[in-house]
Amino acid sequence: MSDLVLLHAPHVYDFRKKTILYGPVSDLVPATPVFEMYPFGLTSIAEYLERSGFRVRIANIAGRMLKDKNFNVEKFIKKLRADVFGIDLHWLVHAHGAVEIARLVKKYHPKAKVVLGGFSASYFYRDLLGYPEIDYVMRGDSTEEPLRQLLEVIKGDQSVETVPNLIWKDNAGSIKENPFSYVPDDISHVMVDHYHGVIRSVFRHRDLGSIIPFKDWLRYPVTAVFTCRGCNHNCVICGGSNTAFRTFLNRQKTVFRSPQDIARDIRSIGKFSRGPIFILGDIRQLGDECANELLDILARQKVKNQLMLEVFNPPPTDFLRKLSRTAEGFCLEISPESHDSVIRKAAGKYYSNEEMEQMIADTLAVGCGRIDIFFMVGIPEQTPQSVMQTVDYCQHLLEKFRGDKRITLLLGPLAPFLDPGSLAFEQPQKYGYKILLNTLEEHRQALLAPSWRYTLNYETKWMDRHQIMDITYEAILRLTRLKAEYGLIPKKVAEKQVGRINTALELEKRIGELWRDGNHQDIELLKPQVDKINAMRAIERDELELSIGTGRLRYLSSLWSLLGKRN
Repeated sequence: MSDLVLLHAPHVYDFRKKTILYGPVSDLVPATPVFEMYPFGLTSIAEYLERSGFRVRIANIAGRMLKDKNFNVEKFIKKLRADVFGIDLHWLVHAHGAVEIARLVKKYHPKAKVVLGGFSASYFYRDLLGYPEIDYVMRGDSTEEPLRQLLEVIKGDQSVETVPNLIWKDNAGSIKENPFSYVPDDISHVMVDHYHGVIRSVFRHRDLGSIIPFKDWLRYPVTAVFTCRGCNHNCVICGGSNTAFRTFLNRQKTVFRSPQDIARDIRSIGKFSRGPIFILGDIRQLGDECANELLDILARQKVKNQLMLEVFNPPPTDFLRKLSRTAEGFCLEISPESHDSVIRKAAGKYYSNEEMEQMIADTLAVGCGRIDIFFMVGIPEQTPQSVMQTVDYCQHLLEKFRGDKRITLLLGPLAPFLDPGSLAFEQPQKYGYKILLNTLEEHRQALLAPSWRYTLNYETKWMDRHQIMDITYEAILRLTRLKAEYGLIPKKVAEKQVGRINTALELEKRIGELWRDGNHQDIELLKPQVDKINAMRAIERDELELSIGTGRLRYLSSLWSLLGKRN
């Protein structure tokens, strides 16, 4: 019996029975198009509540469904025992699955309470309370303590009116909003020992499959470390921008973890994994003093895992040199979005190509393991022509840096959704967007469309959603051939990618014809072909993986560390 079971839903329930051509919507992240990777906050919540005396279990329903085609979701949920079930709706792509999983929970556990949380839940909280299966929505980016209070009052059969950040329904069905008052400016009390909490859960429930973050994690155990909650930047298309945090999550300023806490997480991961560690959030947001302190601590720790860091703008040479001395063979990531600095500025990023190219040169010179450069399709002022010019710019970079294989050039669509809460979504006319979907239910139904062309929730002044899809495929095809030409990927791999995209285009054309004619039943006949294309692994995902070698996980070390924690 658990006090709380945290469930992660697939993007669509049941995706195994639907005919949906996903396209390249998740090629640049570790997860599959099912988006089975659960948000980091689930582990933080579980650890905090366990430390407070509650028994918490995480169950990655999406991951189990993806891994085992015979996994019976209803049977699994029916066997669970808990007073409260929490379901994340962090990324809007889970809008359909999250609500459907809530319905299954209520079907088999009608007396249990169902609470949803996450960025998208905080945004669409009123829509969510319209579904009878959902009892509560917890708003905010720091719900560990409010959830503790909620469990306390439920356990004591007391009123929930005192629980901060909580949205709930009274007996008459009226929506009640408690004060959105819990927004801590110190987060040192959370994420204290969440990695060991995950390991403890595996041993307690004898259920490794339900807690694996994404399908291929055991093969490629990349792990994330968070540096902050909030953001100092205001990228136009980002639902985690400074404005979005202030407006919809009530966080008026970014709160940073201490260098010591960040380093502790990295040390903790190293005890059970040899995989790469991704430090999320540009550490320079902490300020130069804290960023340097973090690097000094990591240098003393002699971190063996390869570190991956993201930067929001080109860092100075001195920073890169120090980073190289701290983390040999580090990987750096930057997202200029476009080759055109005017378009980049329209997206909320303010640096020139010259500055970026100097950063690339410096990063290579100090001995990085890799530098990843991400470009996007679907941003303000971007036309089909400018997208193809971005591919031309990729060729320029390869020529300038002589095809250095440490440079990884990536391009993908802003899909399936423009983030609600982003500046572009909230002020579409100002930024040249047309919003096609507004309510949560509209997004839920769009996820059931047979092609990602019809799932997009936006168009721009410069491209409709048909152009966005078409030019994305054209650009990826050309970039793939370019990479093969410069030896960044094997020609056979490139040919496979080209074949995958061409087959997807043929299928998409057929799906479009049937969709427009209203022959939805005939679309279902294409499912075997669609599933085959969806199952093919994108070369972009292969490019993003770092070499680990054998012995990826330290199983004995994990067990020994866990036993040490118990004593």
